Amino acid sequence: MSEFNKILVANRGEIALRVIRTCKELGKKTVAVYSTPDADAPHVLQADESVHIGPAASSESYLVIDKIIQAAKDTGADAIHPGYGFLSENGNFSERCREEDIIFIGPRAKAIRLMGDKTAARELMSKADVPFPPGTKEELKDIEEAEKIADEIGYPVLVKAAAGGGGKGMRIVDKKEEFKSGIKAAKSEARNAFGDDRVYIEKYLVEPRHVEFQIMADEHGNVLHIYDRECSIQRRHQKVIEEAPCSILTPELRSEMAKAAKDAARAVDYVGAGTIEFLVDADRNFYFLEMNTRLQVEHPVTELITGLDLVALQILVAEGEELPLEQEEVTMEGHAVECRIYAEDPRDNFLPSTGTLTKHRIPSGNGVRVDSGVEEGQEITINYDPMISKLCTYGNDRQHAIKRMLRALDEYEISGCRTTIPFCKYVLTHESFTSGDYDTHFVPDYFSAQKLDAADPLDDEVKALAASLLKLEDEGEEESQELGHNSTNGAHSKWWKHRKQK
Repeated sequence: MSEFNKILVANRGEIALRVIRTCKELGKKTVAVYSTPDADAPHVLQADESVHIGPAASSESYLVIDKIIQAAKDTGADAIHPGYGFLSENGNFSERCREEDIIFIGPRAKAIRLMGDKTAARELMSKADVPFPPGTKEELKDIEEAEKIADEIGYPVLVKAAAGGGGKGMRIVDKKEEFKSGIKAAKSEARNAFGDDRVYIEKYLVEPRHVEFQIMADEHGNVLHIYDRECSIQRRHQKVIEEAPCSILTPELRSEMAKAAKDAARAVDYVGAGTIEFLVDADRNFYFLEMNTRLQVEHPVTELITGLDLVALQILVAEGEELPLEQEEVTMEGHAVECRIYAEDPRDNFLPSTGTLTKHRIPSGNGVRVDSGVEEGQEITINYDPMISKLCTYGNDRQHAIKRMLRALDEYEISGCRTTIPFCKYVLTHESFTSGDYDTHFVPDYFSAQKLDAADPLDDEVKALAASLLKLEDEGEEESQELGHNSTNGAHSKWWKHRKQK
């Protein structure tokens, strides 16, 4: 057991800043690494030291193991915290840190590799009696045999890449005639995304909900579950809104899933923070989906309902200490919601919306937490994930947390790029979400650009006013200008009345 004096954070943006803040609270020195465009980023300015590691492309900076290791050596860092993304689930990086006598604040390489290979993970979970959807237990080798299995479990089936994640290498096959083409498409995408075209098939669940359990384990055999999160609001199989706890779990089902999550962690001899992800079907049967061997993006909602600092626990465990809590001491209270504020255009299929943040004024007040890695005046580029911030609210119950989130979203001011704020408002006021009766199909089932416009008449009015003013300006006629002036006053009065009513 050894206490760290200096920790290098091998990441950028809000998660790097998040880790640095906890390190400061623990009295530990920090080292930031940065690419050329991140030279003046908040995480760099907040760290005690910083090291330039390359140009904008992550393949030449944040993903280069040699550069990260050298930065740790040059600054005398005892340990490296990988955050999430980049090298956080890279078994080679974890192994290299240990070879260089630098502590990797995360699981051992073996666990990362086992759980990163979805077919190997399924096989391991099967032995640990953790339920998973019917399908192939191993990678797909014989397409005729796979067709027989698909016939047995029934269509639709899901073809999934054995490596990687993020929705890549995944295809829903609705009928037998589409099976071979679905396999071919999934393998091709998996090969391009991960350099690995292995796939497997499983039963596609009806009305699935994405529910995950936070776990924390130490080197002394102690494993805790730190309750659950609901992550079903997704676009392109990637999360946008999360909440904790999941509103549909009964105490009995929560207990059963928590046990399965802890069993899964023990099966892989896990150490550190991790997340066991499940799918829950319409009949409340749950199935193992995958394990994320790192801190999750959405970890703040768990911190809000439990009062625990997960990064502090990660560091404690990495120092070789025992977890300071017994399972019965881990309790939850209230409800928390997280909205990921992305620089994306929800009216244009959530395509990235780059630009300079000419205004970035975050909400505040009771029960509001904002984790952001960018500041006003910074540029949102295509080089990295388009997340601007994670906005979280905490309330006495679910309804309170949702109302508080809507208030915070109204307060949030961002100019310079389009964001997911209108989409988040749409979701949070939709009957399916407010009732708790929703699943991972929310976006295709309920959302469209037209519905978003219809849900925000004020936005439509402002756009119509802007178009009217532009037309009058183009005409350039004095009479029209005068009319435009009067029309503007009328429209402004109408706008203000509408605003007051809201």
